[in-house]
Amino acid sequence: MRTDVTFLSAGLKIAAHFYTPQTPNGRTIVIGHPGSSIKEQSPALYARKLADNGFRVLTFDAAYQGESEGLPRFLENPAQRVEDFKSATSFLSNRPDVDPERLGILGICASGGYVVSAAAGDRRIKAVATVAAVDVGLQIRAGADGKQDPSVLDALLETAARERSKAYGGDEMGGFPIFPASEEEARAGSLHLFEGWEYYCTPRACNERSAKTLTWDSIDRLATFDAFRFIDLISPRPLLMITAENAVTAWMTHDAFARAKEPKALHTVMGATHVDLYDRERAVNDAVEQVADFFNRAL
Repeated sequence: MRTDVTFLSAGLKIAAHFYTPQTPNGRTIVIGHPGSSIKEQSPALYARKLADNGFRVLTFDAAYQGESEGLPRFLENPAQRVEDFKSATSFLSNRPDVDPERLGILGICASGGYVVSAAAGDRRIKAVATVAAVDVGLQIRAGADGKQDPSVLDALLETAARERSKAYGGDEMGGFPIFPASEEEARAGSLHLFEGWEYYCTPRACNERSAKTLTWDSIDRLATFDAFRFIDLISPRPLLMITAENAVTAWMTHDAFARAKEPKALHTVMGATHVDLYDRERAVNDAVEQVADFFNRAL
């Protein structure tokens, strides 16, 4: 059963879905969505499958995005995103049907970085799992594959600075496109770029509420964010990190995992890509099996 709920995060009303299984196992999981995504996309798929395994699950739209409050729309603010997870934890900890001592957190893609940052400083989160984890700051600075020319970041920061000044003077804050404008442009880029476009911009998973642009003042906020800086502080709470064999972002998970302390586990979904872990049945089922087993043991 899925119900609509809301909670406050830094004064903003956050739209969320709460999944209740037919036979609860006493454990509750918060699931965070990828960057530009919403709760109805990959988090909903993972939530349904985990609820089938007995978990209560909360999914939500990040502030400024989806059905949640916040202006300007489509701002990506790492500090607020981390606060959203801590606020979700507060909300659940005060529900009579949730045991706060058996509360875990799962982040997909960008949320894989955000949940690490949130859990590092919030001991109420008892176990942490990530799927295709991305440090959005590192991605802005170095690209999804870590090979981005430094001039790209310079150009982004220069534009963000100009847009901030224009907005202060009364102009509307501009935004930059996240995805190519057409299939032809998407196919001309990398496989990762095409897969992202296909997931978000075709009937595969397109939703009018998911972000297709981000505000320019997101850029400098993202560029100075370090999602995995304090990953060692999660210990002695358990950590599971899942990546895919062919994920262009796998290096971020591997680097973060190396910096984490025990207890920790790393799982690779063979034959899959980063975006396969969003909705491809074989890849998702593999990840969910690992996540369910992890939280059953950890919580």
